[in-house]
Amino acid sequence: MTDLQARETKPTITGIPQQPVFHDVEAERLHRKQRLAAGLRTLGRLNLAEGVAGHVTVRDPEFPDRFWVNPLGRNFKMMRVSDLICVDHTGAVVVGDQPVNTAAFAIHSSIHHARPDIIAAAHTHSMYGRTFSAMGKPLKMITQDATAFYNDVALHAEGGGAVVLDPADGAAMARSLGDKKALIHQNHGLITCGGSVDAAVWWFIALERCCQSQLVAEAAGTPIEVPDHLARMGYEQQGHDFLGWFQFQPFWDLLVQDEPDFLN
Repeated sequence: MTDLQARETKPTITGIPQQPVFHDVEAERLHRKQRLAAGLRTLGRLNLAEGVAGHVTVRDPEFPDRFWVNPLGRNFKMMRVSDLICVDHTGAVVVGDQPVNTAAFAIHSSIHHARPDIIAAAHTHSMYGRTFSAMGKPLKMITQDATAFYNDVALHAEGGGAVVLDPADGAAMARSLGDKKALIHQNHGLITCGGSVDAAVWWFIALERCCQSQLVAEAAGTPIEVPDHLARMGYEQQGHDFLGWFQFQPFWDLLVQDEPDFLN
């Protein structure tokens, strides 16, 4: 049993959608690529990506040592399934003809290698995430939303002042991540992961907002923290992987309605 599966307790609410189950690898690959394109567009819509920095990856269902990723230089808001490239464990592009972001390979290949349970990982240089990371301190449980990350966010202090290009640095980040779903890399920003693209992207959005909330609250005064027993309860209610997947579905529905070209 993987780390994410071990922590999974699905809610018993009647009528909510469920994650699809695939018996055909090509259908599952297309599904993952569609969700990746949607996740990238969603991050772009929310202005969480700047310039050419940032990357979201999803593991290939047939070749687990390969992952699909956005090509270097393509605007998140314009991403389509056909734009995505596939990279192997050496960093070589095996599907597609666009360049790969070297930092994407250095970080994501290490995380995917260290955590077989992770299907997807997300990272951008978001405004509040990178600002919060400069403080070199952990996320505080000051809101109900923050409890989704109770004891589930790691802090990594090394190498955040320069672009991560060395796989050894990526491996160190993966070790700091451990079995958690999120990492704050000092002077760099946020990295989140999950059992689906949907979950990884939602956790990134949610963590970005939690960082923003803490920065604002601490600028105004000394925020009151949620007691441990309530924070633990909040995590049990909303911190597991299925809820991360579920929280992304409204974004997916909106994109299918407004921008269905991303599916091509």
